[in-house]
Amino acid sequence: MPLSIDPHSRSLEQNRTTDRPGIAYVDGPRLRRAILAACVQGRKAKAELNRINVFPVPDGDTGTNLALTLDAIAGEMSGLAERRADRVAAAAAHSAVLGARGNCGMMLSQFLLGFARGLEGRERATPDELGAAFEHGARSLHASVERPVEGTILTVVRESASEAAEPARAEGAADFAEVMTRTLETARESLARTPDLLPVLAQAGVVDAGAKGFVEMIAGVVALIERGEAAERDAGAAATSVPGVGISHPDWSPIAATGHPFVHGSRRYCTEILVEGDELPDEKTVRSSLSEGSEELLVIRTGDILKIHLHTDDPQAAIEYCATLGTVAAHKAEDMFAQYDAAREAAGAVRRPVGVLVDSGSDLPDAVARAHGIRTVPLLLLDGETTLKDRIDITSDDILERLERGGALPTTSQPPPGDFIKAYEQAASEAETVVGVFLAAKLSGIYRSAENSARMVPDLDIRLVDSRGASILAGLLALKAAELAEGGLGAEEIVAEIDRIRGQSGILFTVRSLDRLIASGRVSQFAGWLGGVLDLKPVLGLETDGSIRAYGKARGVQRARELMLKMVEGEIPAGARDVRFGIVHVGAPEVVEPLRRELGERFGDPEILVAPITPVLATHLGIGAWGIAYMVED
Repeated sequence: MPLSIDPHSRSLEQNRTTDRPGIAYVDGPRLRRAILAACVQGRKAKAELNRINVFPVPDGDTGTNLALTLDAIAGEMSGLAERRADRVAAAAAHSAVLGARGNCGMMLSQFLLGFARGLEGRERATPDELGAAFEHGARSLHASVERPVEGTILTVVRESASEAAEPARAEGAADFAEVMTRTLETARESLARTPDLLPVLAQAGVVDAGAKGFVEMIAGVVALIERGEAAERDAGAAATSVPGVGISHPDWSPIAATGHPFVHGSRRYCTEILVEGDELPDEKTVRSSLSEGSEELLVIRTGDILKIHLHTDDPQAAIEYCATLGTVAAHKAEDMFAQYDAAREAAGAVRRPVGVLVDSGSDLPDAVARAHGIRTVPLLLLDGETTLKDRIDITSDDILERLERGGALPTTSQPPPGDFIKAYEQAASEAETVVGVFLAAKLSGIYRSAENSARMVPDLDIRLVDSRGASILAGLLALKAAELAEGGLGAEEIVAEIDRIRGQSGILFTVRSLDRLIASGRVSQFAGWLGGVLDLKPVLGLETDGSIRAYGKARGVQRARELMLKMVEGEIPAGARDVRFGIVHVGAPEVVEPLRRELGERFGDPEILVAPITPVLATHLGIGAWGIAYMVED
């Protein structure tokens, strides 16, 4: 919807060229709509940004990375009901940091952090104040880059910010609509000059991809102001050409024209790390520790979050260093050599060779899914006449509250074919081949539905994997699939490797009561198994074919934990070096730290993912359920 205008708070300048009323201030709701409009327009440029991405590395992923970052921002903005402009800006910046992908995502996050700081303390902001905040964001971005290069997003952001801040320097009243229109004109002119400043762009006949994405975002805001809802309908329909720059060959690949993989930088792996902690070091300290042997190093520290992006030949060393700072919540390392080869050979749109898709029953933490660009098909819950999308319309906290209250719970349902097809098409817009990792066919009809839906889109290359698992075990396998794709493996090799790894991996879990599992029909064969004995905990697990098996029973949580750890230790081959774990629970956070500590002592401080069990699974397991998954990779 268009930015609403208060007729009692308009500021019309004498030199206006239209009769449209002015916008004298922006509050929380207006800023939220403007940010959403920017996200919509920026995302629509994804394919073109991928195509023209030749700097700093010609790997064809700027559009995808920006789109994933904007998805994170839009997801936060969509459900936000906040009246204060400063809080909306802060929420946008925080979500950008968490969801930032690639150089462009990190730079956008740094700009938004500075912009948010420039609005601190303001419930609503005048155009002058917004312009000053825009300039604050530009300075924040420039200060974060160790070796600034002109002709990139840095140049366009700085020159755009200078125009946006002009009314503030002139100490005159301004109209937000006019300020944004002038800012867009300046941004487009600045973008058109990027090839003059950066020879590699001129050689390829393109403008800077990250800078173009930023210009598209400004264009989205201006379109919203001028045309309201019509702008959203028309967004992306018009050509995205830039004055003075010939981009009229959508099938021609500037990446292939570069003739060599690295025009600026020689490090192989694009590495991103998200660290959480209460006592994180400052950005300067982290940059100093990681600067040797790295390129394109960007570090963002905000509150208890540290986000790092770098190009390096040794991503594991960077990850291990970050583990000394706090908890590594997510990390990824993409082989840019493989990305470049795929981008050069792409016919038509430039996409990643392989993308990964999961269902929400994988219990994959959001931070991990965002870091690797893993797409999710939400499972469904039926609450009377209302259909709820798992982890979207109903969260783990929501289902926990309902479990604690007692009474009727939602029933679970498979997504319809249309949901699968939409997810396939979305994932295929980013990748040549999509590998889908879904809940065990032995446990649910989800895998069969995914198969049937894939047959309805024969033009898409969809490869499906029956995880023969559930919860975080399926999530770990999907994570491994994404890492293999980032390392350059093809879809067929990935599917085979995931199948091999699943054969030596597993999950064990316990519940307070079997009642809900028996009611669901998942474990009807175990009815009466506990005999009503007080505090006797069943220990269940999944066979390698995905069927549920009873492994034993123990009295009390501590003995159940000891039994499960002993069983896990017995299942992992002696001498195994590459083992990862997952811990999940339904309203039982007290089990996490003891399990994390004991797994660390027994297996040499391995990587451990922790997540609440998703609502669809929680309805079957009940409150107090928890589990341990292990994935043996060697």
